Amino acid sequence: MSGYILCQVKKAQKPYFIENISTNIYSIEELCFYLCHNLYLVDESIRNEELLRWLEEELGLGKLAVKLQSHLRRNEALEEFLYPILKEINYLSYEEMRSLNGQLDKMEEEPLVIHRKKRGDCLVENGMYVNAIQTYREALKAEEPRPGFYAGIYHNLGCAYSYLFQKEEALECFEKAYGISHTLSALRTFLIAFYHCKGKEAYESKLKELEVDITTRQKIQEEIDRIKEQSAKIEVEEKEIDSVLERLTVEYHRSTSA
Repeated sequence: MSGYILCQVKKAQKPYFIENISTNIYSIEELCFYLCHNLYLVDESIRNEELLRWLEEELGLGKLAVKLQSHLRRNEALEEFLYPILKEINYLSYEEMRSLNGQLDKMEEEPLVIHRKKRGDCLVENGMYVNAIQTYREALKAEEPRPGFYAGIYHNLGCAYSYLFQKEEALECFEKAYGISHTLSALRTFLIAFYHCKGKEAYESKLKELEVDITTRQKIQEEIDRIKEQSAKIEVEEKEIDSVLERLTVEYHRSTSA
């Protein structure tokens, strides 16, 4: 993102609201940053007339808005929408533009299920967990591109549920991920989640049921102990509880776009 023209960067009085991540932006620089880092979230929620009006009225970029209007009318490929915006302030270097071209070419060749999975990943990265869960669920309805691919979706779906403190749902997803992949990594994730969801006694029974070897048990226990130690360090005084709960509530509503 080097070499963009600082003199062209103007801040809007009224922000543009990016629906997919529930965030306001105030400049074309912020728009460029969003587009480059969230290619899988560039859809009709931002490729629309409202964005064009904002560019013209708030940033004084009427010529750019006209170029993009042509793109909208013809429903052109994604790159035809991105390039005029990025070039307006020379946001990307030559090498960065080449890299972007490669990403776009790859996206065009991807099956729908992979596209949806990566869209879900982007939503998780932006804290939009409820929308991510919906996207992952949609991905699971599509045809699996290769054996074992669903394991990654179930794992990430479990992570999204975990961020929302929905332990049972997360555990179910981690179990399915392990059932598909049977990898050591998936086993460890499932058992750690099982411990925190079901408790020590049930956890010990599950270890025996799955015939987990001693070495793996030790590594999992080390991870559980590390998590416990980190949790023990998080001490919140009573006077801070209300403010913490308020912050968590705001974050939750943001993640649900409520």
